[in-house]
Amino acid sequence: MNPADTRHPWTFAAVCVMVITATLLVPGLTQMPAIQLLPGYVAAYLLIGVCIFGPIGRMPSLRQSLAFLLPGVLLVVLALLDLGFWCGAWLLGLPAWGLLLSRWAPENKLLVVQVLKFLAMLVLGLVIFTFTGFILGFFSLAVFLLPFVPIRLAHPDFRAHRLQTGVEVLLSVAAVVLALLLPTPEGSWTSPLTHAGGAAAAGLMIAFWARGIPRRSARRRLNDGAML
Repeated sequence: MNPADTRHPWTFAAVCVMVITATLLVPGLTQMPAIQLLPGYVAAYLLIGVCIFGPIGRMPSLRQSLAFLLPGVLLVVLALLDLGFWCGAWLLGLPAWGLLLSRWAPENKLLVVQVLKFLAMLVLGLVIFTFTGFILGFFSLAVFLLPFVPIRLAHPDFRAHRLQTGVEVLLSVAAVVLALLLPTPEGSWTSPLTHAGGAAAAGLMIAFWARGIPRRSARRRLNDGAML
């Protein structure tokens, strides 16, 4: 097997980055305009992109890059026009979206039905995130599971290298620490813990779904007996 075939996106690390970002940015929505949150959003977006496309060992194609960046850019415009901070909601599914795009190739097309299913999962994740602080409070506990997640969302039988394991542990512990130490903004009905828990539950759910979509090109190679 080609060594490049063992390279997979660091999807769990990307989910942890998303959780940290949601924990930091969501409370700021009630305290400052969207333009002041933009640098943090852009940094998180690019860092998630690095977690997804960097470990693969090759630059994403132009269409992969555009498909990854364009939704975030358009939603930032909506936020700056004061039409809602929808780019924050988009972050919930960004690790899974990047995972789908990382598999997008001429021999492994991204199907419309997969995009529609992804959007449906994103809506479900947004519902979980939105109502975690009200009627779905038990999802707040999801953030405490991050340091103990035993699976690899990018590939079911992938054995992580030491560098990846260290990054995942560091990011997941940072998410828990932030959720516990950040103060609840004055007048807010929800706490950083509920934001972190809701983001963790939604992000893991969507990413786990995306990880389960088979790569058709790999399945064909298995059927042909070329890859064991």
